[in-house]
Amino acid sequence: MSANPQPVRLEEGQSAPDFTLADQDGQLVTLEQLRGKHVLVYFYPKDDTPGCTKEACSLRDTWQDFVNTDTVILGISKDDAASHRRFIEKYQLPFTLLSDPQGEVMTRYGAWGEKNMYGKKTMGVIRSSFLIDPQGRIKKIWRRVNTETHGSDVLAAL
Repeated sequence: MSANPQPVRLEEGQSAPDFTLADQDGQLVTLEQLRGKHVLVYFYPKDDTPGCTKEACSLRDTWQDFVNTDTVILGISKDDAASHRRFIEKYQLPFTLLSDPQGEVMTRYGAWGEKNMYGKKTMGVIRSSFLIDPQGRIKKIWRRVNTETHGSDVLAAL
């Protein structure tokens, strides 16, 4: 077995990998249960950091448009439920945040891997988003997210 497994590379049109993770209140959320709705699954590095806050607030500020298009937003990071609750309360985030402490779902979506930060290679969360259609297929992938405009970028794809 190789020390560096090949990263997952999901493509638009593929079935989205199912998952079950705990939300900010400890309730389990399963992707399969959301069939029939559009679902935005977005992976981000850490609650209450500058880029992650910009991205979350961009989604918050376009929230009513997501509601109008029957779209569910699920943010996923390694942070625990208590951290997610503080982040939600501080910025009045109206959507669900899920904990993936071992990075298993991140790995299945190709959102965990080698990154180059300031010339140094590190392993971590690769900020990325997946818009899943009501049939459970990946409609659109953002592998390079503009944190300030992400809400309107996703809405344009709906």
